[in-house]
Formats: sequence, structure tokens, C-alpha cells
Amino acid sequence: MPSNIVEKIFQSHLVYGDLKAGVPIGLKVDEVYTQDATGTMAWLQFEAIGIDRVAVPVAVSYVDHNMVQSNYMNPDDHAFLQSAARRFGAYFSRPGNGICHQVNLERFAAPGKIALGTDSHTPTNGGAGMLAMGVGGLDAAVVMGGAPFELNMPMVTLIRLSGQLRQPYVTAMDVILEILRRLTVKGGVGRIFEYGGDGAASLDVTQRATITNMGAELGATTSIFPSDERTLEFLRAQGRQGDWIALKADDGASYAEVIELDLSAVEPMVAQPHSPDNVTTVRELTGTKVDQVCIGSCTNSSYQSMRSVAALLKDNTVAERVNLLINPGSRQVYDMISRDGSLTALVAAGARMLESSCGPCIGMGGAPGSGQVSVRTFNRNFEGRSGTKDAKVYLASPITCAIAALTGEFSDVLGSGLNIPSPKMSTEPEVYPVCDNMIIPPSSDKGPIVKGPNIKEVPVKSPLSDEINAEVLITLGNNITTDDIMPAGAKVLPFRSNIPAISEFVFSNIDSGFVGRAAESKPKGGGIIIGGENYGQGSSREHAALAPMFLGVHAVIAKSFARIHRSNLINFGILPLTFEDSGIAGKINAGDRLVIKGIREAVTNGQTCTVENATAGFTFTCVSNLNSRERELILIGGLLPYTKSKTL
Repeated sequence: MPSNIVEKIFQSHLVYGDLKAGVPIGLKVDEVYTQDATGTMAWLQFEAIGIDRVAVPVAVSYVDHNMVQSNYMNPDDHAFLQSAARRFGAYFSRPGNGICHQVNLERFAAPGKIALGTDSHTPTNGGAGMLAMGVGGLDAAVVMGGAPFELNMPMVTLIRLSGQLRQPYVTAMDVILEILRRLTVKGGVGRIFEYGGDGAASLDVTQRATITNMGAELGATTSIFPSDERTLEFLRAQGRQGDWIALKADDGASYAEVIELDLSAVEPMVAQPHSPDNVTTVRELTGTKVDQVCIGSCTNSSYQSMRSVAALLKDNTVAERVNLLINPGSRQVYDMISRDGSLTALVAAGARMLESSCGPCIGMGGAPGSGQVSVRTFNRNFEGRSGTKDAKVYLASPITCAIAALTGEFSDVLGSGLNIPSPKMSTEPEVYPVCDNMIIPPSSDKGPIVKGPNIKEVPVKSPLSDEINAEVLITLGNNITTDDIMPAGAKVLPFRSNIPAISEFVFSNIDSGFVGRAAESKPKGGGIIIGGENYGQGSSREHAALAPMFLGVHAVIAKSFARIHRSNLINFGILPLTFEDSGIAGKINAGDRLVIKGIREAVTNGQTCTVENATAGFTFTCVSNLNSRERELILIGGLLPYTKSKTL
């Protein structure tokens, strides 16, 4: 029977289950990688499981998020991560080596293999024909211990590309923004996007990686391109041609749906505040003033992107009212632009060069001024994520951003007749300057694990009780993000390895009284959160589940959940329930007391739960949609106690 690319990779890695949409499957994993904002907790969890060495073929620990060293916390965590990698047998990418997804694409991504990463943008590696999925830290820790990775088999959607981009002013970023415009941030939930068609061959690996990177904003499980001659060119240039295999869908392969996209019809696009799917054309925004421009992040920080921007800025000067910040994605990229003169051109034009890290994308510096307009090549523009609550953050391609930096406004280059030089688009280099001296390989010398005073033990939830009698702590609308639940930024993320401390920031950008109410309700039965559609979209950070669990939250009742966050809730023993009648959500208020009886039996037997609103005097029903393994996790209190019970 003809197979698509996803089916081929899943079949070759299948441990159990059937490849039918919605059916739980277990997969053997080739690589697990972590980053410091989420990986610190993942390695603490791996240590808590009690396994001596990682059991996957490749494990990599990256440091790229929390690079600001304003006190001891971040450097202490970096020392912990390096010692944990040595102790447990992982590679360690040192601070300054680059953003995990860019470096992983360069040095580890391989077609036909499966990778998990503790970051929602792990699908970047799909640009090289790898099935790469973002997961929570505890999922990563358990898989590093040798367990299969379980998920419900997603539907596979083919995005069939035709034509070619109108380069140099239309880029891969414009392609994924066009897809977001069509499908929205919920359009990929329960799906994997497989790209194909004649147009796919016109895109190189780094362009493909931009598209698969932002598949996370669609809510997709992951995205993937075929492995073809373009993939071979990239791997050969990286000195890794031995990792290449040809990989494409069979003729006649079936898909849940097919979306047609003509690349030649795409024009420069922009995502407006405050969502990646609030997309319009640059043409519609022409003349809108810009105060700040940020170019880089894991979405658009390749050598090709940097060189194209430098070609535009060469012998020009950034507009006097614009602040331009650039963060190349890796040390390899930095090396290349320093050798070919691009770095000189960028600096001479007035760019502020940042280190190879996530930087402004995760709120680590680079915040705009009050009420300012910031246009960025990044993947998210959630309100407040930049570090400035009232900033207006737009997302656009490196070319659109560079032109905005020069003109001080959005400019429709295709139709305005502006006298701006056409940048020479960079093709795939024949050879990349490979230097892996900032990647420390696994060592047989285990050594001690180093823990600073900010590193605390992993909290564990008690088994599920038979009754929840708890207060509604907060009611929320649709598309609540993990940034809303657990903010990022330089103030909060240094506490990532200290759950009691980081818990003080839960919902702090939405409701400053949440933590106080949770503290009051915890000895009185704990709390419940009410959410809307797509609750928990965005980052994979499990702290958005772990911290509420620490505060005494027992259940989240929502209209629907984002995939990774739902998994994280289950992993930490928080019961995710969906309304059988979504209209009930609007009838529940903060402060209401909800009573759910007979939960253990309902969970065990897969039954609906009857919920009594004891305050308002009505009942309603919820469903859990838990598979057999998820039921076990909820009953015992989460994935960590479950895994320890299996290994001891």
C-alpha cells in the first residue's frame, strides 16, 4: 500500500499501535535534545528517575535561552547542565554556540529519523526530512531513559507547493505566514503537515526549516519536507553526507486533506499584534512607522538570511528613529558572515549585533520602548512576550525587516518603486566551516553533578483522589498561551529550576491575584482553572503545568487543549477535562466551588465526569478523552511516579 513520508518514518520506528488517526502509538526515538529554559528541569527529572545513562542514540543539551548573567542563577544552571550531560552521557552545546534548532539542523538533524526536543520549535529539523516534535521536559526525560514516545497518531495533511518564490523580496517566512493566514493558530491541531509538490524542490533546507519551524504556530504536531537533492547538498556542505537518505511519498499515497499553494502567488506578508495568525500583506501596512527591528531567532537566522540582510544594508544607514538588533543563529553563521564581510556591512549600517542565542524572542533583552512598534523575524508576537506590555509586535521576513530598518516604516517594495537595491540571494554554500569545539561530546568520565542554591527538587503530585471539591481560581478565553500561564523573560526564567519560586509568577501578566487565591484555596481543596479553545498554545515549557500543580490546581476544564500543554498537564497529574457543552464555560465564574465525585472510577472506565457547581446550583458533564496509558498517569499522580514505579 502506498505510504506518505510520515507513515514511512513512523512505521520504521513503531514499537506498538496502529498508524490510524487518533490511535495511541509508541515510537522508538533517535535523538532527544533540550534547551536550558526547559532542559534544566528535564535533567533534574532524569536524575530523579534513577537511570544511570541516557538510552537514546543521541542526546544533546543546549544552552541558548537564559544567557543573561545578571546574578548567579543562570551560570549555576549552565554548570549543572554541563555536569549532567557529562554524568549521563549527552552532548553539551556550550553557551555561545548557538540556538538549539539552528545548531541541531547543522550538526545532528538527519532525514528519516525521529527527534524530540524540549522546545515547541523542534520541528525546525523537518526542513532536513526529520520527524522532530516538541515535548515537555518530563516526556523527554522518560524517553532518554529508554521508553518509547507515545502520542495519538495525527492526521497527515499534504501542502502541495507549486511554482517558485518571487525572490529576493518574497521568502519562506512569507510562505508560512500565508499558511497561518489561511489556517489560523488552531489549523494544525491533531495534524502533521507534509510538504510536497514540484515547488518544494525550489526551496533549500534553511528555507524549508523556516516553514517547519513556524508550523508550531499552527498547533501542528510537526511538519516535514522530503529528503532530496537539496537535502543532500546541505548535508554534504556540513560534512554529513553519510546521514543522507532519499525520502519521498509513494505515488498514490493518501492524506487526510490536501492544501494547494502556489509559491509564485505569495507576496510579502506580516503578522500583526498580537497573534501569528493575524496576517495581512506588507502592501496593506505601507507607511506604518517602525521603532525597532529584530532579525534572527530560530526562525530566520541562517547564513542565507544574514547575508541577504547584509546585502540590503551595505553602504546604507539604518533610519535614525529605528533601533536594529541582529542575532545570528549559530557560531557557524557568525563565523561565515565575519569571513565574507557581511558582519562589517551590518555593523557599519548601525546594527547592534547580539550573541547567538534566543535573545529578544524569549524576552531576554531587546525590549521595545513603551507603546513602540517592533517588527521581528521571530515566530511569536504574543502580548507582553517582548518584555513591554503595550508594545505592538509584528512578524515579518528578514527582507521586509531590513527594508523597514532602512526606511523607518513598512514599505511595499514590489509596488512602491522605492530605490532599494535588490539583495543578491545567497545560495547553499558548497562547504560550511565546520567547527565543533563548542560541542562537548559524551564522556566516560561521569564526574559529580553541580547544583547551585537555586536548584530545588522536582515536586511530585499525590495520586488522584476520588473527589475534587475545589474553587475556580480563574476563567479564561480562547487561545491562552503558555506565556500567559507562565511568563518568560529575564525576570522569571532564571527560576526555572526552582518551582516554589517560579510559581509566584503564574498568570502574573493576566491576573496578579491568582497566586494569592491559589494559596488560600490549597488547604481548602485546591483549585480548578476554566479555559476556552486551544488552551495552552505556544511554548512547550512544562512549568505552565508544573507550577499550577505546585499551587494546588487539580484540574483544568477547557473547550479544547493544545497538544503539548495537555500532555504536560497529564504528566504532572492535573486532570484535563473538556466541556461536553462548550456553552457551559460562560456560566462559570471565578470563586465558584466545583465538586466532581467518583473521579477514579470515571477515569479508569473512560466515562464522562459529572461536575456540580455548588455555588451556582447546576451540574454539567465533561469528558477526559484519556487513552489507557494517560489514565494510569493521572491515577498515580503523573509521569514521574509512574516511571519510577516501572523502573524500581
